[in-house]
Amino acid sequence: MRVLRLTEIIVGRDFITCSCALDDLRFHATVWYEDVDLTALDRELAERLAFHVALFQLNAVCSLRPDAIDVGPWARFLTPELRTLWRTVFQHVWAQWRFEQRDPDYLPDFASPATAPAPAPARVVPGPTELLAFCGGGKDSLVALRLLERAQLPFATLGYAHSIYGNAAHQHALLDRVAGATARTRAERQWIVDDFLDAPVHLHDARMHAAETPASVFAALPLAAVRGYRGLVVAHEASANAANLVWQGEPVNHQWGKGWEAERLLDTYVQSLLDVRYFSILAPIHDEVIFELLARDAPLAALTHSCNVQKPWCGACPKCAYVWLQFAAHLPREVVEQTFGADLGERNDFRALLGLTEHTPFECVGSAPEAQLALALAHRRGGLGPRLAALAAMLPPPEIPHELIEVLERHGMPPHVAARVMPLLREAAAAAARRLGL
Repeated sequence: MRVLRLTEIIVGRDFITCSCALDDLRFHATVWYEDVDLTALDRELAERLAFHVALFQLNAVCSLRPDAIDVGPWARFLTPELRTLWRTVFQHVWAQWRFEQRDPDYLPDFASPATAPAPAPARVVPGPTELLAFCGGGKDSLVALRLLERAQLPFATLGYAHSIYGNAAHQHALLDRVAGATARTRAERQWIVDDFLDAPVHLHDARMHAAETPASVFAALPLAAVRGYRGLVVAHEASANAANLVWQGEPVNHQWGKGWEAERLLDTYVQSLLDVRYFSILAPIHDEVIFELLARDAPLAALTHSCNVQKPWCGACPKCAYVWLQFAAHLPREVVEQTFGADLGERNDFRALLGLTEHTPFECVGSAPEAQLALALAHRRGGLGPRLAALAAMLPPPEIPHELIEVLERHGMPPHVAARVMPLLREAAAAAARRLGL
C-alpha cells in the first residue's frame, strides 16, 4: 500500500510551511503572509489551523494516486468531521481528474481512524474591518468589490500569488490594479510556493489536479484569526453549479469547489473552527446580471485579468475566449480592444463553450446557455469577426432561460450583508431583463 505521509508543519511568524512524502518523493508547500505575526495566536489554535492548511494544500499530491494518507503526530487534529469534509471535497473536485484518468472509484482515505474530538469554535477578537474580500483580479472580483462599496459595507481585500502562475510580483501588481481601484480599507497579500505543482508529474504517469478554492479558504483563516475578520467574502457566481458533463451517472463539474454545495459545506465547517463566516455575494446571479453590473464600471473592466495560463491574458485558452465573448456582448468596443488587444473570436474554437462538443471546457467559465446568449448579443451588436459571425448565423436564436436573469433567494450571506446586497442584485437583474426585452 502506498501511503502519502505528512512529515512536517511549521508555523512561523509570517508563514506556514508543510512537507509530505510519497515513496522516495518529497514535496513542500509554504503560505507566506504579509505584516502579520501568527505566533501571537494561541499555540494550539495556530497548529490546528496550520494542519488544515497543510491538509488542503497537499491534497494535490494525490495526483500520484496514494492509497492512504498518514497525518502522523497531527492525528490529534483529525476529527470525524474533518475527515468527512476532506473526502467530500476530494470526491467532487476530483471528479474531473477521475474522468480524465478513467478511474471512477479513486478516493483515498486516512491511514488511521479519525477519532479526535471536535473542539469548541475559537473566538476571533473583532478587528476594525469585518469583511475580508478575496480578489482574484477578474470581472467577478471587480463586480463584488464594487457591490460592497455601493452597499456601504467596509472591506479589506486579499490577493494571493501562487508559484504555478509565474512571477509573484507580476501577479500582485495585476491584483492591485483591480483591488486598488476600490474603497478597500486594507490590502492583505499572500504568497504560495508549492513545488509539487511545479513538478513534472507526467514522468510518473500522472495528471495534476488540485482543490484550489477550498485550499485558499483554509489558508485565509490564520489571517482572519490574527486580524479579526469575521467574514470571508468571495465572488463565486451561480454558473459555478453547472456540470461540464455527466459521466457514469455522476456530474463532473470543474467549478464544484466554487459552487453552492461547497460553499455551504465550507461555511458550516469554518464556523466549527472559528466564529468566522464564508460566503459569496454573487451566488444568487449568473453572468448576464454580473455583466449588467460590470457595464456600469466599464472604464475599470480593462484592469481585470482571468487567464490561468499566462497573465493577464494568453488569448488562446477557453477562459480568455469566454471572457472576451462576454466583453464583446456587453461592453464598449474600445474597452474590449484595450483589454485584449485582438479579436479572440478569430483565433479560438468556441464550440465547446457553446455546448457543441462532448463537454464544456474544464475551466472557470460560464455555462453553455450563457455563452450562447453572449454570442447572440455580440452578433447583434456587430462585435464579431467573420469567422465567429458565421458560426453565430448558423445557430438557432437562443432562448433566454429565466434563471439567467433572476436573482436566486438561495445564498449564504449573513442577514446584515444580504439586506444591503440583495436589493442591488435585484435592481441589476431588472435592468438586464429590460435590456433583453423580457
